[in-house]
Amino acid sequence: MVVHIVLWKLKDEAHGQTKEQNALAIKQKLEALNGQIEGLLQIEVGIDFLHSPESADVVLYSTFQNKEALAFYQQHPLHLALMPFIAEARAQRVVVDYEK
Repeated sequence: MVVHIVLWKLKDEAHGQTKEQNALAIKQKLEALNGQIEGLLQIEVGIDFLHSPESADVVLYSTFQNKEALAFYQQHPLHLALMPFIAEARAQRVVVDYEK
């Protein structure tokens, strides 16, 4: 199994929305992928409530059957369709992928 974790710090405003509105939109869009892409076992998105200077605003925790399933997900049209929205809303991105 492969775990894919992404943390985003968001811009204060993007898409004519606040950081909080964009965080919720990202959560809804990503979690809608559950059950839609072969090899994706689980996808969960959390929104930070501490709002400390060290905090990321949004975290994605997802699991895949294997490395090939992660690669398939990353190129899947449903996933790619979300990328412009997230890219415009984010200020920073950090990612970790590991085998479990």
